[in-house]
Amino acid sequence: MGSREGFMESRAKLFGHAIHPILIVYPLGLLSTAVIFDIIYLVTTDTRWATVSFWMIAAGVIGGLAAALFGLIDYLNIPNGTRAKRVGLLHGVTNLCVMILFAASLYLRSGLLETPSTLALALSFVGVGAALIGGWLGGELVERLGVGVAENANLNAPNSLTQPDRNELRVDKNVRHATR
Repeated sequence: MGSREGFMESRAKLFGHAIHPILIVYPLGLLSTAVIFDIIYLVTTDTRWATVSFWMIAAGVIGGLAAALFGLIDYLNIPNGTRAKRVGLLHGVTNLCVMILFAASLYLRSGLLETPSTLALALSFVGVGAALIGGWLGGELVERLGVGVAENANLNAPNSLTQPDRNELRVDKNVRHATR
């Protein structure tokens, strides 16, 4: 286990890089593109877009579950009682909800690949919105708290929405000095 302040190295690595961030790009890309294809289907009524969206959602859910496994391994390495642990839990639960929303959409589409129901489409649209929130939380873990990337990780750093980090303050000061 890592310390409250210090290097939070990922336990699941491939060729020296954490596996979870490598894998998340696939489900995020597939599921987001599926929603774009659903919108194209709605605008054009060309059923091929809906069929492609179905298969992209299927691949995205499978990829999301694989990424979640490695995310869980990394989450279990974060020390209890830290803000990073709380953000990690919220990140994981949010993305689990994303997977449930898209899996439900996939299930509702399974008999009607070419003409998804309004509910199936709505679940996908809500799912991509939730994925944006889950992605921001993941960014908060890495960029703000330094989980898995910073040698001096601050696992209790304040929320990036309420207080700028030290690097932002440094940039602001440099800009002010340069404009005087």
